[in-house]
Amino acid sequence: MLKKIDYLKSIQGLNDVDLKARIEEDEMRLKKLKFAHAISPVENPMSIRDLRKDVARLKSELKKRQNNA
Repeated sequence: MLKKIDYLKSIQGLNDVDLKARIEEDEMRLKKLKFAHAISPVENPMSIRDLRKDVARLKSELKKRQNNA
């Protein structure tokens, strides 16, 4: 729970350009991780879920900023 709160605070400090870059970077990492998992099982498959949730949090923050602007 504490990790999630720290993560949310850290993404609130980013500007829109950095947020979009971070989304693209994390989506690319997620795609590579899924591909690697399809070929041979990843050591920690929960990392896929965690990364997917992080991308969703980033997109939610970006959408919130766009709606407020």
